[in-house]
Amino acid sequence: MSTNLKNPEKTPHILVLGMGGTIAGLASSPQKPLEYEPGQVSVGSLLAHIQPAIPDGLELITEQLANISSRNLTEDLLSQLGEAVRKSLLDPSVRGIVITHGTDTIEETGIFLQLTCGQLSNQLGKRVILTGAMLPSNAPEADGPSNLLDAIKWASTPIDNCPGGIYAVMDGRACMAMDLAKRHTTSLNAPLQSSPSSSAGLINPSWLFGVKAVQAAWVEDLPIPTGNEWPWVEILTSHAGARSETVAHWMNIEVKGIVLAGSGMGGFHDAWQTPLAQAVAKGVALVRTSRTGSGSTFPNIPEKDLSGCLASGSLTTPRARIALQLSLNAEKQAKKMGKPLTWQDFFARITFLPVIK
Repeated sequence: MSTNLKNPEKTPHILVLGMGGTIAGLASSPQKPLEYEPGQVSVGSLLAHIQPAIPDGLELITEQLANISSRNLTEDLLSQLGEAVRKSLLDPSVRGIVITHGTDTIEETGIFLQLTCGQLSNQLGKRVILTGAMLPSNAPEADGPSNLLDAIKWASTPIDNCPGGIYAVMDGRACMAMDLAKRHTTSLNAPLQSSPSSSAGLINPSWLFGVKAVQAAWVEDLPIPTGNEWPWVEILTSHAGARSETVAHWMNIEVKGIVLAGSGMGGFHDAWQTPLAQAVAKGVALVRTSRTGSGSTFPNIPEKDLSGCLASGSLTTPRARIALQLSLNAEKQAKKMGKPLTWQDFFARITFLPVIK
């Protein structure tokens, strides 16, 4: 941790956690911004670059949790991030938290933080802000500095009627982090292209109504798995010419869950019907999503679900995988406490969350 504060433990401040990504990347040449290495610049250096624009009197503390390409994000790093966020939220001197993150897997981190820290952040009235960039730090028109500055302001400025929670700020807009998803390879607004959002400076009343509905519905955070507690869950994508062997392969491995990225409304190839039924009979958790990337997957549509299989609702495939992992872990922890709750009970709580439009 780096700071210029004399008593950081007692001085009110914004904590800026660095995870790496494009925002911390360096291009080999400023004229070739798409040819770069992510995770090369420290979060302290990123802040130093925007220091003149940081509001007077606002104290910042930085901590570098990782400095990686987010495509290499691990479950252990998610656990470390979740624990760091929870610990910091409970610290009275921390006013808010900003996390710099790569955009490739920011979708997974957004839903993870909502499901493990969303209730706590709302209860304490503190904002946790994810941000990143689509261009490396030395690109001529790098978007990282403005995104980071907006995130710091969003985390620290009292915004009337906007509750504490897990948010994301990029390209001049804010959204709930659980709604953030990268939907374009290079566009500057790629992570927010299809996300319900509001201006980072002026709150949209209808968006705020949706935010409050989600916050009211999420009343209990799920436990954060330790590094070795994360259940093994794989994603299988249905496609033309799908073979039964694709599913059968995983039955010889200790996989605990499968998320199906089905076609259309979440249907999967008929060749998978028998091996998937066998997987469920063996106790493998099964969740069905759509590979389309938008819209909802409904129970028993387009055909009746296999017994034990759940539809993902509005969860995209990557989000559904994280949600299933956390639900399986929550079931395990509940059993240790003598509570007769299943992963389906926990997963249903997630799919029932209101959808912001």
